[in-house]
Amino acid sequence: MANTKSAIKAARKTTRLTTRNKAVKTRLKTLRKKLLTAEKAGEAEAIKAAASVYVSAMDKATKSGVVHKNAAARAKSHVAKFVFAK
Repeated sequence: MANTKSAIKAARKTTRLTTRNKAVKTRLKTLRKKLLTAEKAGEAEAIKAAASVYVSAMDKATKSGVVHKNAAARAKSHVAKFVFAK
């Protein structure tokens, strides 16, 4: 249990940020699954739309510090392979 005022505040902050990070990461996983299903269906327009939404969400997650910038770059590179392969 936190003893100091600053430790109590840090504990509150940790729970709040953990909840936010979990929500963002879950959304990213969902968007990635939508992209993969669109790729399996082979629909070029659906792939481009899903890729655009996924990349935008990844950039926002990177900006807020939920995802590391190199991890986001790697994910976006992987998405580019889907978009330009078709």
